[in-house]
Amino acid sequence: MTVITLSASHKTIKWIRAFLFISFFLCMSLILLVGAGYLYIKYLGEPEIAVPQSTLYLAGDGSVIGESHAGEKRYWVQLDEISPALIEATLAVEDRKFFDHSGFDYKRMAGAAIADIKAMAKVQGASTITQQYARNLFLSHDKTWKRKLSEAAYTMRLEMNYSKEQILEGYLNTIYYGHGAYGIEAASQFYFAKSASQLSLAEASLLAGIPKGPGIYSPVVSLEKAKERQKLILREMVKTKAINDQQMQLASSEALAITGKHLHSKFEIAPYFRDTVQNILANKLGIDKRTIDLGGLRVYTTLNVKHQQIAEEVMKDTIDEHSDIQPGFVAISPKNHYVTAMVGGRDYNESSYNRAVQAIRQPGSTFKPFLYYAALENGFTPATTLRSEASTFRYDNGRSIYTPHNFNHRYAEKEVTMEQALAVSDNVYAVKTHLFLKPKTLVETAKRFGISTTLQKVPSLALGTSGVRVLDMVNAYATIANGGKYQEPIFIKRVENAFGEVIYEHESEQEQRFDPQQTAILTHMMTGMFDKQLSGYAKVTGQSLAPKMTRPYAGKSGSTKYDYWMIGFTPELTAGVWTGYDNGANFTKTQDKPYAKKIWIEFMERAHKGKKAKDFDTPDGVIAVNVNPESGQIAGDGCPSSRTMYFIKGTEPEEYCVEHTKKKKPKEKKAEEPGWLERWFPMFR
Repeated sequence: MTVITLSASHKTIKWIRAFLFISFFLCMSLILLVGAGYLYIKYLGEPEIAVPQSTLYLAGDGSVIGESHAGEKRYWVQLDEISPALIEATLAVEDRKFFDHSGFDYKRMAGAAIADIKAMAKVQGASTITQQYARNLFLSHDKTWKRKLSEAAYTMRLEMNYSKEQILEGYLNTIYYGHGAYGIEAASQFYFAKSASQLSLAEASLLAGIPKGPGIYSPVVSLEKAKERQKLILREMVKTKAINDQQMQLASSEALAITGKHLHSKFEIAPYFRDTVQNILANKLGIDKRTIDLGGLRVYTTLNVKHQQIAEEVMKDTIDEHSDIQPGFVAISPKNHYVTAMVGGRDYNESSYNRAVQAIRQPGSTFKPFLYYAALENGFTPATTLRSEASTFRYDNGRSIYTPHNFNHRYAEKEVTMEQALAVSDNVYAVKTHLFLKPKTLVETAKRFGISTTLQKVPSLALGTSGVRVLDMVNAYATIANGGKYQEPIFIKRVENAFGEVIYEHESEQEQRFDPQQTAILTHMMTGMFDKQLSGYAKVTGQSLAPKMTRPYAGKSGSTKYDYWMIGFTPELTAGVWTGYDNGANFTKTQDKPYAKKIWIEFMERAHKGKKAKDFDTPDGVIAVNVNPESGQIAGDGCPSSRTMYFIKGTEPEEYCVEHTKKKKPKEKKAEEPGWLERWFPMFR
């Protein structure tokens, strides 16, 4: 047998052939692996970017009144809202080839790898801006190979699905600049108290150096090290031809004023108002809580900072600090029903319970304007008379009785006009009117005014014995002040998302629910509580406030054993206040009782200070007549008191008062005879 041996050349060819085959196999496998990975990453699509951002609440004048965040102050701004100098400085120091590579700078990576091998550890980074953005969004900052692989995958997904401008914008809005400032806008405000769009070259180059090590290069930590890094960045900008040598010298020598203070770091006004706004965002606009708290929203509210500050100051100055009395206060602009101020208690830190919105309390006589509007709709006029005397009423088919009492048991013991009855808050007149109209009429009328609570169809409803909310009551009075145009109270004018897109904008939905002529007449009737001409068998309820008034007001006060109210308005502003104890305790201290009126008049006077006083409008078809407020007849020259009352033309009194003329007729005992209502309805006797 002959053994054939391979020559050396044949062996070499064999090994080369094997090597080429294996290499080809490995290359194909690598290509397939890379292709599969690429297709998988492509299949995954764009990564979901959810960056926590501060939500800001702004007052009507654009000032910030509140902020919510999770410890990261971040205000997203568009790329074109960032100073070009900051963009150039960041690119120069972080990633010069950002617009040229596809997410990875292989040359830098090779250099970093060699440095790592020499040190036998991860000592140098070569991350591009896209890689850093991926890390900020989705990953930890651990220097491990597993994290690096994940970072590479996210980097590819970002580059595949977003433009370079979008990636750069995202990076600048997520990078950490120290001291709780995330993103360039928060950093710019913290360090220089200005917007990122206003940064100078010197300021921009200083800020661009901070992300390298916020605990080292922050000018608040070390101005010297911050300036050293600033100079390095300026030199890099010269290399990239973003600036020239002269600009570098000027910027490096420029003295900078470091603020080192966050904007909106403390809010001292309107916490109850902001809580209400957040509730509306969630329950009416359907925005989820995380988006409200961390979605970077801009919520433009109706708050008037001046009104809010006055309200809070008046509460503090008026209510005894040792008292347990709590207030609920709301101010509304009648023309658009914007809520301009709200106070839900004396101290939000002690109790966040909002008494202006959540508490349901008896309104007392502040409920009467709704009754008298219903009366006007049903043929009454301000001069309509009913007898004021101690009375007991039967109701519920005679099975129940009700005996109302006037304050201090003062009765006219004769007929009085509706205008005077409202001014002195005559309870007997109110109950008679209520029962004449039937209880369901008042319930339906109050609902039309926006009262949302359950109302009992009983005689005492005329005196405000069913609980209501302060917000509902003040908005109802604003409806009267607005000529009968109803709209729900408005807290939010507009909401923008983190990208400046409007996701909600209020559109006026005012509804003419009430007759403008009758609401004008009711308004003039409600000015009577301040007019001593209407005092007689009892004083008008606003007599103590009249000396403090610098303009016409319309309003009504009210009280129960547990509640004190005052609500009123001018053509420009409506305000209402409730005071009472949270536990429903009776008022026992005399000094507690005047709080509501004192708070109201002080707020209204200060809120209107410097503004020209305006009279209430009188619509066409409404005429003014001088009337004797007791008899309801046209006042003669000899009448000791005369009040200008308003009537729809054709409903004004026709008889003249002759009781006070020189030739007086013998007095007839008409006062002892029942009035027209009592004659027709014996139940009122």
